[in-house]
Amino acid sequence: MYEWPVMNPTIPASAATPLPADWRDLFALTKPRVMSLVIFTGLCGLIAAPERIHPVLAFTAILCIAMGAGGAAALNQWWEADLDAGMKRTAKRPLPQGRLDRTTARDFAGILCAASVFLMGFAVGWLAAAILAVSIIYYAVIYTIWLKPRTPQNIVIGGGAGAFPPLIGWVAATGHVTAMPIVLFAIIFFWTPPHFWALALFVKSDYAKVGIPMMPVVAGEKSTRRQILIYTVLLLPLSALPWWLPGKEHTGAIYGISALVLSSLFLALSARVAFRERQGSDDTMKPEKQLFAYSVIYLFALFGALVVDRFIVI
Repeated sequence: MYEWPVMNPTIPASAATPLPADWRDLFALTKPRVMSLVIFTGLCGLIAAPERIHPVLAFTAILCIAMGAGGAAALNQWWEADLDAGMKRTAKRPLPQGRLDRTTARDFAGILCAASVFLMGFAVGWLAAAILAVSIIYYAVIYTIWLKPRTPQNIVIGGGAGAFPPLIGWVAATGHVTAMPIVLFAIIFFWTPPHFWALALFVKSDYAKVGIPMMPVVAGEKSTRRQILIYTVLLLPLSALPWWLPGKEHTGAIYGISALVLSSLFLALSARVAFRERQGSDDTMKPEKQLFAYSVIYLFALFGALVVDRFIVI
């Protein structure tokens, strides 16, 4: 039975003497790179919706999605500060480096989360605000506190946290939930495991060091590679599903063909990762890194095609 090592970070977050907070450190707590994808998919969901809202309200909705995502990310870093200090990939974040104290990070995160939900509710609609609140709790509590340290299925179940933005954007524009935003949610949900497990394969030692039961650590690389392929196979027909939806939610050939091409390439890269054998400790894991990089491009391109399809009919 696998026994988790006792966490002993090289730079304990609690041991560092906090320095005066800088706005750049607070901004770093929001995970800007991740937030950019969240904002983009949320915006695409809003634009792709069959109903239009006032530009000011649309801007407010996207601002609230960004604030909520940033606040949830800050809560994640507040809770995992000691874990982050023990991993090479995250050791230079503001909390492990002692550039912020944890109370400041917690309060900043709480203010962002609360403000995002109430602003969304009062300015745009309470259904969108409720879904935003659920997404924050899902990521900051269900994933970060409960799932991540307990099960190798953390990314599978927790994938829902990052799948909410297009659903929130759609509901902000229309005021209700229909088939299309559920499909968009499902696309990101099934995209998340191959995206994150590709990363986990080449930072496996980091997770093992601090006792996080990521799939490559618990089940091994071979099983992880196989599951990456399985989820990518399921993603291919799911990504094309909007092409077959009836009525106003139906997309055209631009989206449909783009989805098939993008997902087929995703599948090819996943198969390359799934059927290869490691070449030893000096293996650069280039295919895994390429898959991870492409998975980010894939989501941007797929949702971009959805928006283009709404404005161009062929």
